[in-house]
Amino acid sequence: MFIELTDHLRCPADHEESYLVLLPDRMEDRSVREGRLGCPVCNRTYALADGILDLGGEVPDPPASTLLGPEPLTALVGLSGPGGYLVLVGRPAAGWREVAELNPGVGLVAVNPGPEVADAPGISVLRSGSLPLKSRSMRGVVLGSPYGDDPHWVTEGARVVLPGLRVAGEGRVPESGAIDLMATAGGVWVGTPRR
Repeated sequence: MFIELTDHLRCPADHEESYLVLLPDRMEDRSVREGRLGCPVCNRTYALADGILDLGGEVPDPPASTLLGPEPLTALVGLSGPGGYLVLVGRPAAGWREVAELNPGVGLVAVNPGPEVADAPGISVLRSGSLPLKSRSMRGVVLGSPYGDDPHWVTEGARVVLPGLRVAGEGRVPESGAIDLMATAGGVWVGTPRR
């Protein structure tokens, strides 16, 4: 996990938003390979092993394929220029290397990707039942199936993206009220957080 990402992590427990404190056991360059993160509010600790942070919670298995490949998802989130983070939830994270090439200088965060995605320079991997990220801190969120169909995950995507920036999803048009829809076609939608 890229060490600078810790500035954007939050405890996923049901309490006011709180940062997490990193206690690294092993580092390689700018990557934390082993350690723990702790919450000063609820005193929970979360394990980081092989560079992957596991925050617990129910994690559905992603399907074998996605409609949100590197080029379509890049067009949908509409990033321009380097900086910040793009969150790839589920199967879209499988194409992270191509996404990185299409979005130079943008950090990538894979949440609940398939087993083929491991922590590496250019991508941080998190496993969690929600988005363990600060509100209004990400440049874009991409929700693969089944996450793009789930009101909880759509609301989480809207919560973590910066105002005016985009959340894209694979599935039915969101009915959660968290997204102002921009477009939908062929089982994919894109919108901005409703504020």
